[in-house]
Amino acid sequence: MVKNDRKEDEKPKSLKILAAGDLHGSSDIAKKLAEKAKKNNVDLVLLLGDIHGALKESKNLIAPFKKAGQKVLFVPGNWDTTEESNSIRDIYDIKNIDGYYTIHNDVGIIGIGNPDFQLSLNAGHIKKIKNNFEKLSHKNIRKSILASHLHAQGTTAEFSGFPGSSHLRKAIDEFKPDFFISAHIHEAEGIEEKIGKTKVINVGRKGKILEI
Repeated sequence: MVKNDRKEDEKPKSLKILAAGDLHGSSDIAKKLAEKAKKNNVDLVLLLGDIHGALKESKNLIAPFKKAGQKVLFVPGNWDTTEESNSIRDIYDIKNIDGYYTIHNDVGIIGIGNPDFQLSLNAGHIKKIKNNFEKLSHKNIRKSILASHLHAQGTTAEFSGFPGSSHLRKAIDEFKPDFFISAHIHEAEGIEEKIGKTKVINVGRKGKILEI
């Protein structure tokens, strides 16, 4: 067990996140989200894929967040190629958490992406998710987040006609994260629901402020 230096009577600092997705290459949307993050004094910006798109304005998409001094994490979506993801990671020194976990203010965040026009996940993805939840189980975290571009099977976002991922649903049922956050289905932005103890949140271009 990792040692936690916080005193027992010391209240943990909350984590304020701006979660958004589906920018699809719009620098205007990026600027608006960066302004929202600054106005709300967030600790973290979490971009849930489809950062790029047909507009291909990748040079300007992360710059507004970095200019405002904001910490950015992302997972790639189907519109994000591996080359583009590596490029914004390296140019702007931001973290791609596809297949990895990170901890901020005692909140564990596990990311899973689907770059290069993938529209489904496979057994390899669920193995990565499982490994990261097992690693987090040995840490002193107070909340956990599973962050994905794709939505999960059996969620309301399936009203769009696009089926959700059975692998993501299996991960939610098995590992019971406190939050599951996804994008992908534009029309589902703002929809919230529960799967057991897990709060499911669909985000999009407007962005959602979460205080955890």
